[in-house]
Amino acid sequence: MDRDVEGDENAGSPTGSDTAGNTRHIPVLLHRADDLLGPALRVDGIDVDGAVLIDATLGLGGHSEHFLRSYPELRLVGLDRDPAALELAAARLAPFRDRITLVHSTYDGIVDALDQAGLPPTESVSAILFDLGVSSMQLDEADRGFAYSIDAPLDMRMDPTTGQTAADILNTYGHGDLARVLKTYGEERFAGRIASEVLRRRKEKPFTTSAALVELLYDAIPAATRRTGGHPAKRTFQALRVEVNGELDSLQAAIPAALDSLRVGGRIVFMSYQSLEDRVVKQALAPRVVSRTPAGLPVELPGMGPEFALLTRGAERATEQEIDENPRSAPVRMRAAERIARRSAA
Repeated sequence: MDRDVEGDENAGSPTGSDTAGNTRHIPVLLHRADDLLGPALRVDGIDVDGAVLIDATLGLGGHSEHFLRSYPELRLVGLDRDPAALELAAARLAPFRDRITLVHSTYDGIVDALDQAGLPPTESVSAILFDLGVSSMQLDEADRGFAYSIDAPLDMRMDPTTGQTAADILNTYGHGDLARVLKTYGEERFAGRIASEVLRRRKEKPFTTSAALVELLYDAIPAATRRTGGHPAKRTFQALRVEVNGELDSLQAAIPAALDSLRVGGRIVFMSYQSLEDRVVKQALAPRVVSRTPAGLPVELPGMGPEFALLTRGAERATEQEIDENPRSAPVRMRAAERIARRSAA
């Protein structure tokens, strides 16, 4: 997906034109993603027969277009919850229409997406890409309400056809629930103070646009913190967006299904833009890369060895050159793993 920086939607970004004639942002860490996923798609210069790539966060299709062009035998299953993104991606990927299946779904719908593509839910996929967070398109469309630098309706739904909005949360949640959201998903130190001020102000006038919320945050967060902690709205907007879209719950549900869908030799790449996402990824991978053979036994029990091997040491970050070329890659954290064995049922 063509992604924007999680923490600074005002950062400049290189642009180009997609095949639909729309301005687009450069896909983040595109060549590094290819380095990591490519060995599962091509061996000794020959494309793997029946190779399937899942792009779980299709967006405008920047990553997918690259892989479809680079691997002529590749089949793509692309998911996105945003109908507008799917429409634009479909236009961009039209030259490959006989090799793609695009599905309107959150990324925890991988099993259903594979079914729509006529593929089994386990061991049918060669490569998977998760490029998490909010997309450039969503930030750049003012009426979506993701960007705190633009006064817009407080929506923040990645799929604007369903679910509650950020305004709904601000106007209906009790103090405890609102403070929990801000602290858990935004790691906001002043969550309680902000929640109290939201409840006070909404009695006078319900929240409808981002400007009113930004004004509240400038008033509620101490000046000393505002001078050193980045934009005062950054953490609250992140928290509301994660809550509106159920992002972490969806990610926690998606990862096991994604890992199970990989063939032996299949690879998966995750690109996260904030610590909460990266933590979910790290914790989900951890039990899959260790042995379940009881300690002290002299040999590995059949089917009890590690199922995956990590391909990155910790979370990789963008290089200085990448950040210079694409500033929106600055906060990315990349993790990757390869399926090395089947594992017996627990």
